[in-house]
Amino acid sequence: MADKMIERLEAMVQRVNDIDSMLCEESIVSDVKKLTSLNKERASLQDAVEEYLMYKKDLQDLADAEIMVNEPDEEIAQFAKESIKELTEKTQVTYEKLKIMLLPKDPNDDKDIVCEIRGAAGGDEANIFAGDLFRMYTRYAESQGWKIQIVDESPSSAGGFASVSFIVRGENVYSKLKFESGAHRVQRIPSTEASGRIHTSTATVLVMPEAEEVDVEINQSDLKIDTYRSSGAGGQNVNKTESAVRITHIPTGIVVACQVERSQIQNREIAMNLLKTRILAAKQAEQDEKIGNERRLKVGTGERSEKIRTYNYPQNRVTDHRISFTIQKLDRVMEGDLDDVIGALVNADQQDKMEQEARKYGD
Repeated sequence: MADKMIERLEAMVQRVNDIDSMLCEESIVSDVKKLTSLNKERASLQDAVEEYLMYKKDLQDLADAEIMVNEPDEEIAQFAKESIKELTEKTQVTYEKLKIMLLPKDPNDDKDIVCEIRGAAGGDEANIFAGDLFRMYTRYAESQGWKIQIVDESPSSAGGFASVSFIVRGENVYSKLKFESGAHRVQRIPSTEASGRIHTSTATVLVMPEAEEVDVEINQSDLKIDTYRSSGAGGQNVNKTESAVRITHIPTGIVVACQVERSQIQNREIAMNLLKTRILAAKQAEQDEKIGNERRLKVGTGERSEKIRTYNYPQNRVTDHRISFTIQKLDRVMEGDLDDVIGALVNADQQDKMEQEARKYGD
């Protein structure tokens, strides 16, 4: 293992030991804020430290086996040879695992998300495809045990949505869905196409980590708040009371809306949360541009030429163009079986980060 990597892991072991000692101090136990902070830090280090300690033990066992292989007793020597093979493979796997564990963590990975899907180029077919994508993500969320809450929707008369916004809550939602932002392209024969020609349409997806109370501060004087009658599902008050809320953030021009709850107060609360999330996402995008970070997942304009992924129905094919990944099971993907696609994107991202870390530390 590279020296720099060992230094970092040994420092993590020492830090866990230091935290364990601090957690026994009366002054820390009585300080809830400090106690919570230390426990959170320890939890973030624990998995890597445990894996590293096991790795060190396996290395020692491997060294012992390499000595035992020279024993005159053939049975002991054979056992040592088998142990060497097994431990060599195990330590190599653990080494790769530790490299991933040491990669910089995205602070948003464990957050819930706000997702917006919009029909883009292609008219009615684009809106229908937006509905298909929403169904795909809903099915995937169900498979992960996540919960989805629609906060605003503009259904299309032809089916699907002109736009739909929803929150996804669960464990590590952003870490798995953050690569979905961008223009998604579909190639298929629309049900309305009499001649059987394949049409190309797009829908845009925007995934944003849900903002926390401390993330964004909003001045109330910067807001323009409108109320109107709900047009979607919402109970007996739909089209009867002005329970829907639209909020415009004047400095940025960002507009959000919510009409899913019967109460105007509840809709306003959800809309404010959406606004904070949009503002936070805009700030992050601006920051990424300043530091030259590769923003592969931007939404773009939704033009057919701007695509991150293509869903080709005639060939039952899904292709993610960012990583040149293709899978011949579009039918399953559209039913929410996204594990292969998301796994490939996560692996590619990890590989990029490992190369950056290798350059940084000279490993």
